[in-house]
Amino acid sequence: MNSTIDDYLAQLDPPLREIGEKLRPVIDAALPDATAAMWHGHPVWGLGDKPGQRPVCLLKAYGRHVTFGLWRGQELDDPTGRLTPGARQMASVKLRTVADVDPALFTGWLGQGRDLEER
Repeated sequence: MNSTIDDYLAQLDPPLREIGEKLRPVIDAALPDATAAMWHGHPVWGLGDKPGQRPVCLLKAYGRHVTFGLWRGQELDDPTGRLTPGARQMASVKLRTVADVDPALFTGWLGQGRDLEER
């Protein structure tokens, strides 16, 4: 069991680790005041004092991709259509290569997600 986000990323296969390592600074920069921690086995960023409180986004690695999920993703403006609706209000995008990480687009999504949680 991974106790930190660094541990989580370090144990991933190289292609997935590279995706996580490119995405993490984008998330950290867009959510500088967020609590970043392991929650239910994967990295989660939220606006509460404890992991999982007022969550904004998550990373979760699978066999061939990393999911970048946004808790209120279905409420976000996404003219690209890249976000796939999930359970409740969540939406996510599957990242299969480092080239799938779009810092400007993801920063916009994260800002919208943060604003929804701050209301």
